[in-house]
Amino acid sequence: MAQTYEEMDAIAMLKADHRKVEEIFAAFERATSSSKKQALALQACLELKVHTVLEEEIFYPACRGQIEEDLLNEAYVEHDSAKLLINEIEAASPDEEFYDAKVKVLSEMIEHHVEEEEMRSEGMFSQARAAGLDMDALADAMRARKMTAMEEFQAGKPAETLTLEGDDTEKALIDTPPGADAR
Repeated sequence: MAQTYEEMDAIAMLKADHRKVEEIFAAFERATSSSKKQALALQACLELKVHTVLEEEIFYPACRGQIEEDLLNEAYVEHDSAKLLINEIEAASPDEEFYDAKVKVLSEMIEHHVEEEEMRSEGMFSQARAAGLDMDALADAMRARKMTAMEEFQAGKPAETLTLEGDDTEKALIDTPPGADAR
């Protein structure tokens, strides 16, 4: 029997989010009507915004100093690249030029990002597990934050970058999730 979201540890939760977004992108590829494509694109964008908050505010800070720094820094930059596309997709109409192309490129970016996180031996998740991070404590924090993040983004909050020029890059360099030491 499959685990419920409440029973999953942090890595299982993040992987479940990955599978959900992959399914949404696959449905987008099969969709034929503009309205269906837009609904699926917006659903993918919402899920991705919430997911990036969980990783950036909770999971990645717990990983800082415990896994390869380059891998972690690349993950933040990959998120920011995706966020730029997410904000453009959310502001666009499915009838605009390049709409489908932007969704496709976002899908490909996320696919690459997921591969790097989920690689068996040298991936971020493998390294985090090997470092002995408390995946249950991280999961509890992520579940709580997911509810508030979903509300924020459903209310129209845009995705915010952390590593681009003009950003407060210190937020991408913290090494402890807010309110807890998950190590």
